[in-house]
Amino acid sequence: MFRTYSPALLVSALSFSLPVRGQVAPAAAPARSRAAVTFAGHLTDAATGEAIPGANIVFPDLKQGTASDATGRFSFSNLPRGRFSMQVVSLGYNTITQTVDTNSGQLLELKLTPAATEIGQVVVTGVSQATELRRSPVPTTVIDRTRLNQTSSTNVIDAIAHTPGVSQITTGAAISKPVVRGLGYNRVVTLNNGAKQEGQQWGDEHGIEIDEFSIDRAEIIKGPGSLLYGSDAMAGVINFLAPDPIAEGHITGTATANYQTNNHQQGYSLENAGNINGLNWLVRGTRKVAGDYQNRYDGRVFNSGFNEWDANGYLGLNKAWGYSHLTFSTFNQNLGLIEGVRDSLSGRFVRDVAVGNQVQSRVVSDDELRGYGLAVPRQLVNHLRLGTDNSFIIGQKGGRLALQVNYQQNLRREYGNALAPEAAQLYFQLRTVDYAVRYFLPELNGWNLAVGTTGLRQQNRNLGTEFLIPAYDMTEGGVFGVLKKSFGSLDLSGGLRYDVRRISAQSLYLDATTEQPTAPTMPGAETKFPGFLSTFQNYSGSLGAAYNLSDRLTVKANVSRGFRAPNIAELGANGVHEGTIRYEVGAPSLKAETSLQVDAGVSYTSDHVRFTIDAFENSINNYIFERRVLNRAGTDSLVSTGPNIGLFNYVQGQARLQGGEVTLDFHPHPLDWLHFENSFAMVRARQLDVPADQQYLPFIPADRLQSELRGNFRRQGKRLTNVYARFQLEQTFAQNRYFAAYDTETATPAYTLFNAGAGTDVADAKGKTLFSLYITANNLFDVAYQSHLSRLKYEDFNYVTGRRGVFNMGRTVSLKVVVPLAFK
Repeated sequence: MFRTYSPALLVSALSFSLPVRGQVAPAAAPARSRAAVTFAGHLTDAATGEAIPGANIVFPDLKQGTASDATGRFSFSNLPRGRFSMQVVSLGYNTITQTVDTNSGQLLELKLTPAATEIGQVVVTGVSQATELRRSPVPTTVIDRTRLNQTSSTNVIDAIAHTPGVSQITTGAAISKPVVRGLGYNRVVTLNNGAKQEGQQWGDEHGIEIDEFSIDRAEIIKGPGSLLYGSDAMAGVINFLAPDPIAEGHITGTATANYQTNNHQQGYSLENAGNINGLNWLVRGTRKVAGDYQNRYDGRVFNSGFNEWDANGYLGLNKAWGYSHLTFSTFNQNLGLIEGVRDSLSGRFVRDVAVGNQVQSRVVSDDELRGYGLAVPRQLVNHLRLGTDNSFIIGQKGGRLALQVNYQQNLRREYGNALAPEAAQLYFQLRTVDYAVRYFLPELNGWNLAVGTTGLRQQNRNLGTEFLIPAYDMTEGGVFGVLKKSFGSLDLSGGLRYDVRRISAQSLYLDATTEQPTAPTMPGAETKFPGFLSTFQNYSGSLGAAYNLSDRLTVKANVSRGFRAPNIAELGANGVHEGTIRYEVGAPSLKAETSLQVDAGVSYTSDHVRFTIDAFENSINNYIFERRVLNRAGTDSLVSTGPNIGLFNYVQGQARLQGGEVTLDFHPHPLDWLHFENSFAMVRARQLDVPADQQYLPFIPADRLQSELRGNFRRQGKRLTNVYARFQLEQTFAQNRYFAAYDTETATPAYTLFNAGAGTDVADAKGKTLFSLYITANNLFDVAYQSHLSRLKYEDFNYVTGRRGVFNMGRTVSLKVVVPLAFK
């Protein structure tokens, strides 16, 4: 079984030679696959000449891989002819990435050098063809399964939110939305194995419907530099990737169990994968359940628990002509929604209960804070995805046609009536069919060209008794071209894309008495949504360069233009949005956002030091945000649905974001096992030509400094391998640059968190791994804090403690066990 190991353990600096030790004649092509060739190689240690067993050899674009045997040899019998990118990964050695000719008929001799630094020649797939990370001008970060296992998280976005330049807007433990360099919501495109994930991205309280156990690695592409996925990727792209097919002739599995002490979160996941004569499959089932989390100030936070049932996988065929996979996933989550209402005398949480035909408020008991039960308000999310992922080899030189088609259904129900706890007030039914066709031309003298088209057809319907956004139909499509060229140490890449999006919102009329749908001609009918038809079209583009001044020093620059059409809430909302405690009114006349972003970066890597700096400036025209509507007296316009519900309109302005990330890692000689890693990230975001109290954009993350001291030990005795221990400081600075107008935001004080972790692989007497153990402690000293991007910060005031809102999770200890299984 092959996997792509962490860039935290595997590092770059390539050293290899390609002498011919004898020809390997191509195998006779079977009748069913005339283009098949045999490709073989041999791996040795560059210093000792000893064979390297157990290394992973992967062709990312072909989704084929194998492992070297006890003599360091490996072979493929079903590869297509052509030039393709190959990656060789072995624990403790520098990763090798190179383009090889599979039809050369020569035994490939590779000499691997021991790894000291921690930057690997990581391959990324979200920018075009598989590309070596350091040769891509687009700012990109890769987080692999090893690092994810070493991180304690409550959901998939929480697992990557410690990456420099990445943050999360949270609503308790279950709901997180990614923020990349200060931009979130529809400005970040989330991909599930390269295909757009279509939920209700416009909402604050809507998370990402992906099973965190199913992820093998995550690619984070910062800025509007990726042209393959359509509009909306103004902030960037987050691509969650499943494991590649395992090696030919193997049937394996993985059992994972996780327990977290703070909210008693339990997670169990079982995977089975196989590859027999090119017929390969993967199937996974996951169960997660969590109770109310706690912190020092709030105690247990009522109704913050959740539970989840997930299943996903694929069935496919990998041959010399390419591959074809049928994919599926189903995500099913039931979660409580935190209201944060307190009793004015005791300061304890209160809840609504049904007493006869009336709703009464009473204090939550200690028993109700225990266990895994949920109360209203709560949310039920069901997301189904069925699709096909294909790649066909065209011609004898390795041209490749990729085709993806997916059907998605997202059902989102919100329950808030204590008298009818099983009746959904808000109920959205979102159905989407999306496609992507991409043709990658064969490499020619270092030139790589990819062209294609993507699009979708989407339908959203209101099936509940309350209405926030209109039902709508949306169609979008786009065409693109991406070109790359290498001139020795200089890599150039650029592309252009054009998109068209059409949104047709349906009209809706409500009876003035019952507030339920009625015909517009009926007496007492009131207009809820007038209906509209909007079309947006624009182009996006990117041009960048990466230049390796030496094997150690690389400079990069990229300029890109992004485009985002307004979402349905911005265009057509008309109702109370409980998540934001606002009455929101959209504006069908909104224009599309366009951005111009400039990136520049420098990276230096030696045997014992790694330094990188990435800076950006992003100017956005027609930036969309919410503004409170004032009455004639200059005070809040309040709507009749509640005394604290203010009226907000969506408006547009000019915005400018600046900032970047710096990392500095030390690996002192001769203590190569010791690693001192540091990162700093900052964003400055302003609105232009507005009053002083409106100059800062809302929901911008505070500056953050992270420092980690870690020891990696390859072997301790006969039974323990890959032992590690780490201690981390996370300093989040005060956020005094906030959207102060209309009481929208408040300042957030600084806080410091300490985290720690340790783990090891446990092997039997023959060296076979029996299981892997990961222990992680977050917020070791149980600091009470509120993240500036936590929506719970603005919940009700607690008159007993004098504090407003609900605080983030306190100390938690996570124990994770991963057991590899081998059936063949």
